[in-house]
Amino acid sequence: MVKKRHGVERGIPEISFTAPAGTPAGVEVLSLDDLRDRVPAERLSVPQRPDFHHLITLTGGSLWHTVDFTAYALDPGSWLWVRPGQVQQWGDLTRAQGTLILFRQDFLDPATTASARIEDPHAPILRRPLLGDEAALRLAADHVTIEFHALGHLPLEIHTAALRHLLAVLVLRLAHLTAPAGSPAPEPDATYLRFRDAVEEDFARTRRVEDYADMLGYSPRTLSRATLAAAGLGGKEFIDRRVVLEAKRLLAHSDQTAARIADRLGFSSATHFSKYFHHRTGQTPIAFRDTVRHTTK
Repeated sequence: MVKKRHGVERGIPEISFTAPAGTPAGVEVLSLDDLRDRVPAERLSVPQRPDFHHLITLTGGSLWHTVDFTAYALDPGSWLWVRPGQVQQWGDLTRAQGTLILFRQDFLDPATTASARIEDPHAPILRRPLLGDEAALRLAADHVTIEFHALGHLPLEIHTAALRHLLAVLVLRLAHLTAPAGSPAPEPDATYLRFRDAVEEDFARTRRVEDYADMLGYSPRTLSRATLAAAGLGGKEFIDRRVVLEAKRLLAHSDQTAARIADRLGFSSATHFSKYFHHRTGQTPIAFRDTVRHTTK
């Protein structure tokens, strides 16, 4: 299913996709029971950073799953989507029944990737079907599952093409027939989307709303108002949360010093970075790293 990358740095392991022998390269479907039987619980329970997508849905029971240091509660009918590069940690699988679909980013065609916003790092992680659409999503997942396990019924290239099309149906339905869990906010407007994308590009260069306003041609108040409406927080808080997330990833995933991380994130010194991080998380960078490392032992 997966292969751990071994490197010189300690921290959260990177997990690369490895297709089962004889199956199409780029996708795998298994039940949560199969996952529990094949992968030791101690490996699943520690943080890891996969370079491929995880789609998780339950048919029974419940499951807590942590993504980028936030815990999400899954119940039957809900969907959780972990994207490449996000740090995840499995909860107790003994009380969960459901399906896990793994796929590489390049398995889907470019049109599907764009329409389903596959590459959006800000896409909601936990989603629930819109009223009346749960059955359509379940059916799409069942079709992917049936085709994946029908290996040998078709020539491999035809089997792969069928899986690609069926998975495209599922991810398109997930993108357009679900809503973020607990978040009834309306579709974000263009102002917020431009600001969000600019922050993703430049958060390590500037943490000032004014700089983004100048860059995009808006007033700082307009950006903050649009961000508050779309994300429930002001412009400065939005920037700060993105910086803190990247800091947490670097602290957890590597042995880079606080000074090196401070430099990568655009801070003038390790002291400034430490004060900034502590003010927003309640922990020093080193204390956060020690806490995360303790959970991986």
